[in-house]
Amino acid sequence: QVQLKESGGGLVQPGGSLRPSCAASESILKPYVMSWHRQVPGNQRDMIAYFTSSGTYDYAGSDKGRFTISGDTTKNTMFLQMNNLQPEDTAVYYCRLSDGHGVTWGQGIQVTVSS
Repeated sequence: QVQLKESGGGLVQPGGSLRPSCAASESILKPYVMSWHRQVPGNQRDMIAYFTSSGTYDYAGSDKGRFTISGDTTKNTMFLQMNNLQPEDTAVYYCRLSDGHGVTWGQGIQVTVSS
Protein backbone atom coordinates (compact mmCIF):
# COMPACT_ATOMS: atom_id res chain seq x y z
CA GLN A 1 0.00 0.00 0.00
CA VAL A 2 1.25 3.48 -0.82
CA GLN A 3 2.75 5.45 2.05
CA LEU A 4 2.89 9.22 2.41
CA LYS A 5 5.76 11.13 3.94
CA GLU A 6 5.59 14.79 4.85
CA SER A 7 8.63 16.97 5.25
CA GLY A 8 9.43 20.65 5.53
CA GLY A 9 7.89 21.50 8.88
CA GLY A 10 9.67 23.24 11.72
CA LEU A 11 9.92 26.43 13.75
CA VAL A 12 9.35 29.76 12.07
CA GLN A 13 8.87 33.29 13.34
CA PRO A 14 5.58 35.13 12.84
CA GLY A 15 5.39 36.46 9.32
CA GLY A 16 7.67 33.75 8.02
CA SER A 17 7.10 31.05 5.41
CA LEU A 18 7.37 27.30 5.07
CA ARG A 19 6.78 24.95 2.17
CA PRO A 20 6.00 21.46 3.39
CA SER A 21 5.92 18.64 0.89
CA CYS A 22 4.18 15.29 0.79
CA ALA A 23 5.64 12.46 -1.24
CA ALA A 24 4.02 9.16 -2.09
CA SER A 25 6.16 6.03 -1.88
CA GLU A 26 4.97 4.77 -5.26
CA SER A 27 2.96 5.76 -8.26
CA ILE A 28 -0.65 6.57 -7.57
CA LEU A 29 -3.30 5.38 -9.98
CA LYS A 30 -5.65 8.08 -11.13
CA PRO A 31 -8.09 9.41 -10.22
CA TYR A 32 -7.07 10.56 -6.76
CA VAL A 33 -7.34 13.48 -4.40
CA MET A 34 -4.51 14.64 -2.18
CA SER A 35 -5.14 17.12 0.58
CA TRP A 36 -3.51 18.98 3.44
CA HIS A 37 -4.96 19.00 6.91
CA ARG A 38 -3.91 20.36 10.26
CA GLN A 39 -4.69 19.53 13.83
CA VAL A 40 -4.17 21.33 17.09
CA PRO A 41 -4.09 19.01 20.13
CA GLY A 42 -7.58 18.61 21.49
CA ASN A 43 -9.21 19.81 18.29
CA GLN A 44 -10.48 18.04 15.20
CA ARG A 45 -8.35 17.62 12.12
CA ASP A 46 -9.36 20.27 9.60
CA MET A 47 -8.76 20.28 5.86
CA ILE A 48 -6.78 23.18 4.46
CA ALA A 49 -6.85 22.48 0.72
CA TYR A 50 -7.03 19.67 -1.80
CA PHE A 51 -5.44 18.85 -5.13
CA THR A 52 -6.78 16.34 -7.66
CA SER A 53 -5.02 14.20 -10.23
CA SER A 54 -6.84 16.13 -12.94
CA GLY A 55 -5.14 19.31 -11.76
CA THR A 56 -7.97 21.02 -9.95
CA TYR A 57 -7.61 22.39 -6.45
CA ASP A 58 -9.49 24.39 -3.86
CA TYR A 59 -9.25 25.65 -0.31
CA ALA A 60 -11.48 24.78 2.58
CA GLY A 61 -11.22 27.83 4.76
CA SER A 62 -9.87 31.31 5.06
CA ASP A 63 -6.23 30.38 4.45
CA LYS A 64 -6.53 31.03 0.72
CA GLY A 65 -4.32 33.98 0.02
CA ARG A 66 -1.71 32.94 2.55
CA PHE A 67 -1.51 29.25 1.62
CA THR A 68 -1.04 27.83 -1.87
CA ILE A 69 -1.41 24.15 -2.69
CA SER A 70 0.34 22.60 -5.66
CA GLY A 71 1.17 19.16 -6.91
CA ASP A 72 3.36 17.31 -9.34
CA THR A 73 1.38 14.36 -10.65
CA THR A 74 4.45 12.98 -12.42
CA LYS A 75 6.33 12.73 -9.14
CA ASN A 76 3.35 11.97 -6.88
CA THR A 77 4.28 14.92 -4.71
CA MET A 78 2.21 17.71 -3.21
CA PHE A 79 3.29 20.98 -1.66
CA LEU A 80 1.79 23.64 0.56
CA GLN A 81 3.35 27.07 0.36
CA MET A 82 2.53 28.84 3.61
CA ASN A 83 3.22 32.56 3.86
CA ASN A 84 2.74 35.11 6.62
CA LEU A 85 2.50 32.39 9.22
CA GLN A 86 1.01 33.33 12.56
CA PRO A 87 1.11 31.67 15.99
CA GLU A 88 -2.41 30.34 15.44
CA ASP A 89 -1.07 28.30 12.51
CA THR A 90 0.89 26.19 14.98
CA ALA A 91 -0.32 22.64 14.53
CA VAL A 92 0.55 19.21 13.20
CA TYR A 93 0.12 19.18 9.43
CA TYR A 94 -0.93 16.03 7.63
CA CYS A 95 -1.29 15.02 4.03
CA ARG A 96 -4.01 12.65 2.93
CA LEU A 97 -4.56 10.56 -0.17
CA SER A 98 -7.92 9.30 -1.35
CA ASP A 99 -7.79 6.89 -4.29
CA GLY A 100 -9.27 3.65 -5.46
CA HIS A 101 -7.64 1.80 -2.56
CA GLY A 102 -9.12 4.00 0.13
CA VAL A 103 -7.66 6.69 2.36
CA THR A 104 -4.03 7.01 3.44
CA TRP A 105 -2.61 9.54 5.92
CA GLY A 106 0.94 10.69 6.38
CA GLN A 107 2.55 10.65 9.80
CA GLY A 108 2.26 14.41 10.21
CA ILE A 109 4.81 17.15 10.71
CA GLN A 110 4.97 19.81 13.39
CA VAL A 111 4.76 23.45 12.37
CA THR A 112 5.44 25.91 15.18
CA VAL A 113 5.12 29.64 14.70
CA SER A 114 6.74 31.54 17.54
CA SER A 115 9.10 34.38 18.18
